[in-house]
Amino acid sequence: MKRREFSAQALATAGLTFSPALASLAQAQSAAPANGTNYLTLAQRVPVSAPAGQVEVLEFFWYGCPHCYQFEPFVNEWAKKLPAHVAFRRVPVVFRPNPFVAHQRLFYAIEALGQPQLHEKVFQAMHVQQQRLDSPEEIAAFASRNGVDRAAFLKAYNSFSVQTKTSQARSLMEAYKVDGVPAIGVAGRYYTTIGHNGTPQKTLATVDYLVEQARKTR
Repeated sequence: MKRREFSAQALATAGLTFSPALASLAQAQSAAPANGTNYLTLAQRVPVSAPAGQVEVLEFFWYGCPHCYQFEPFVNEWAKKLPAHVAFRRVPVVFRPNPFVAHQRLFYAIEALGQPQLHEKVFQAMHVQQQRLDSPEEIAAFASRNGVDRAAFLKAYNSFSVQTKTSQARSLMEAYKVDGVPAIGVAGRYYTTIGHNGTPQKTLATVDYLVEQARKTR
């Protein structure tokens, strides 16, 4: 979903599948994904935070994006099989103040509280149960329904550490020039999307290729 496509009605599109327009962009891949077609090489490298010897892979997403919701199962299965030399993490984006900021803080509060199982439940709540989760009150109520102490959640949600991480996420988004989600950044050098590849499977195959390229050209 592109930046310009986000609107107050975004959540109402939760039942959509991947756009045929995206699929039509897919081209028959050769032995290796092509720069400029299946991925982009950044003109300026982005600083990475992965430990030495690991390749950083970032998934840029938004909880309210139907395409991110549909991409999530593919990413989850892919992430289960990652080798030790890959450092994968998710980065929630902000294209405008609300509800993006609230959803950013929700992600990092879940992370701070050590409740990773809530990540998938947020997607389910928004895209299956049609919960908007646009305000701190709605989000705290969601956390409470899922076994998290409301006061503890709000403390994390409003914490300085969560605010710091949201600021860092915005900096990464700007550095990678993310204009739509889901999108993936690799090693601070490469950027790819489903629009570049046509399907989730091809997108993640391109990511695997880029990881190996990054390892070869440190």
